[in-house]
Amino acid sequence: MVFMKTLFDDNQHGEQLNTIKKESTPLDKFKTLEDKIAATIERVKSLKEEKILMERRIKELERLLDEKNQEVEQMRSEKNVVRSQIETLLDELETLHTE
Repeated sequence: MVFMKTLFDDNQHGEQLNTIKKESTPLDKFKTLEDKIAATIERVKSLKEEKILMERRIKELERLLDEKNQEVEQMRSEKNVVRSQIETLLDELETLHTE
């Protein structure tokens, strides 16, 4: 009786891995390591660039926040002036009413 191997046989995958391992030489391993190092260097460069962009964006947002805070303070000041004017007018109306 002959058994056919299928894709789901564990031995078949093990044999493929052994074949690959047997074929890899120290130079192949070195090349793989070199490729991984190169990829890591590129990733570090990319992350540094991203960091610079994020720092610029943070500065921009902080500047906008400062502008908005100044606007809010200006509006509060104007509100207080308007409130004071209204209170003065109401006081004048009150004195007219009592006379």
